[in-house]
Amino acid sequence: MKSLKWILILSFLIFPFSNLTSEVASAQGASDTLILQIGSNVMKHNGKSYKSSQPVTAVKDTTFIPFSSIASRYGYTISYDAKKKESIATGSSNVLRFKIGSMYAYRGGTPVKLTGKPYILNGSLMVPLRSWGVLTDSAIAAAGKQITLSWNTVVVPKKPKAFFEVQPTEIYAGQTTVAYIDRSINYTDAPFVDDRYEGRMDVFPEAGIYTITRQVQDVNGLWSDPFSVTVDVRPPNEAPVADFTTERSSYRIGENITYIDQSTDDENDIVRRTWTGNDKAFFEAGDKQVTLEVEDRHGMVHSVTKTVTVTSEVLYTRDEYNKLFTKIGDKFSIDSNSVLNIPALTYTFQSESAQMVRSNSPETLLQEGIAYEAQLTGQVRFMFHNVNNIGYPVKMYLLATNNNGTPVNVNTSSIGIGGPDPYVVNTGKLSTVRYLKSIGENPSPRWMTIRPHETKEILPEISKTPMKIMEVLSAYADIYADQELKFQIVVVAAGKNPIAELPNLSIMPRDGKHVRGTFYNADRDIDLNDTLGETPQRIMLGDKKLDTYLDGIDDTSGQLEYNIGNFGVLYKLRLPHVAPNTLIALNARGGYYTGAFMINGQVVTVANETILKDNKEAVVLYRTGNSEESVEMVFTLAAGSNLPVAMLFLPLPGFRK
Repeated sequence: MKSLKWILILSFLIFPFSNLTSEVASAQGASDTLILQIGSNVMKHNGKSYKSSQPVTAVKDTTFIPFSSIASRYGYTISYDAKKKESIATGSSNVLRFKIGSMYAYRGGTPVKLTGKPYILNGSLMVPLRSWGVLTDSAIAAAGKQITLSWNTVVVPKKPKAFFEVQPTEIYAGQTTVAYIDRSINYTDAPFVDDRYEGRMDVFPEAGIYTITRQVQDVNGLWSDPFSVTVDVRPPNEAPVADFTTERSSYRIGENITYIDQSTDDENDIVRRTWTGNDKAFFEAGDKQVTLEVEDRHGMVHSVTKTVTVTSEVLYTRDEYNKLFTKIGDKFSIDSNSVLNIPALTYTFQSESAQMVRSNSPETLLQEGIAYEAQLTGQVRFMFHNVNNIGYPVKMYLLATNNNGTPVNVNTSSIGIGGPDPYVVNTGKLSTVRYLKSIGENPSPRWMTIRPHETKEILPEISKTPMKIMEVLSAYADIYADQELKFQIVVVAAGKNPIAELPNLSIMPRDGKHVRGTFYNADRDIDLNDTLGETPQRIMLGDKKLDTYLDGIDDTSGQLEYNIGNFGVLYKLRLPHVAPNTLIALNARGGYYTGAFMINGQVVTVANETILKDNKEAVVLYRTGNSEESVEMVFTLAAGSNLPVAMLFLPLPGFRK
């Protein structure tokens, strides 16, 4: 009887009698109950037993429970804020924060005074039971040492939210088909069972402001609040109007025609103009149909066709017109047989003691390895031209090894790279264009030092991008070393370290068709002191007769090598006396040709936007004015092209009115 008396007294101390009746009453209808026992670590949650990390503990007049254990039964996620030193319980409806030794906890951002300070018991945070009940909206009942917590976990379903987008953003009355993109939020896993649109139209018939409203219904039968989008429908887009005029209604044969585009669009937004039949000049008499088609950004198209009358009077023949008016770098048609009737000039050249390495065999790479290696010092021009047929992406590297006992200083200056690219004409053309431009810009040398017995990559530009299967890489580079270095051109799979792989690599076999080797006297000066262009004349380059091939040596095998085609040789052609009104043109004689020439400091592409396809085409390199001029050309014959080529000096016809 005495022990029972003390139990009853203790229960009244911990749970005042004045609140007991109301708390038990408020627990009725709760979905969850948790039965605890003072001094016990057994918890019964909805009839199922669980163990807590510490027993329920009474300290003076306050009962404490282990924070982590009680929070897990409520379905809270536990975390710890080390900066604020707070233990956090995150639930679906609120977030609770407790701090050791603090008389306040936080529910959301609101402080709540506790019945006791949280403390640590055997590594577990203990929090006051009554305060936990207040913070979690729980009812508390006690009978002896037994304490019952009751709460409701029934979740009130959230209403879905209706969102949508209207696309496109520009809508034209009667023309634009509108799409409605669903962006609604559904808190259930099931699809919406119903939706309602007000004001929705696939095509809006008239310009104006329209409001479209949507509601959605989920499987619980809940409807979202209405969501509205306002769209501004523009008046119908008008098709553009194609129109053009010419300065006159009739022209002579070979007379320049200027076409004046007068097309209009209601939004001033024509995105395409396509001409048909708008020749710059016509060379046959008659009525010529010229068409201009225009398109606006909405895809609406309009075209117009007009007649240009060409009379029988001749201003210029086709040949005269092409010589006078073809733009620098553009090509024109030429009688291939007539070129051979033009007297060919003889010339001699002076060779400069320049070194050149041509790495072009094997042209088609079939395996990883060393494409070429040589011991070199001083100024060297490297030329690379290869296609990858190894079966996977590879990179090409230029490595230099210092076998001396002292450091070697090395630099790179002019560089031109084409590719990697699947089309050989692109790589040959771009590498030549870029190399000549670099020579013209005269870049400051980029220096590095190679220590004794060290290997370094010299030309990272060529290894920047992997060569994919059947892609071509062409490049020129000027390199200088103040002492001898062992240069190696290495090809390995993309991702491999070329220096680490070097001891395992062997020299690639030659392909028997192309050239690799080291060549000397690789710069050629050609001086033609005669006056050129007073009558038709030509000089041949890359013909093996006047322009004889360099000889050198393949340092990997020691065999004699001829630089067939003289690719990689740098030419300087000096023409101090070019007659007034002379056209300088280039005609391909061996097949397609591309590349570039630097003429009086300006790089001219062969040809703009295209190539010389055969010997029936020529490209305009230069025209002199009304007085004699001195012309200087710097060029190298483009890799991947065909030789020989004929440089033509042709008198221009006089201008006529």
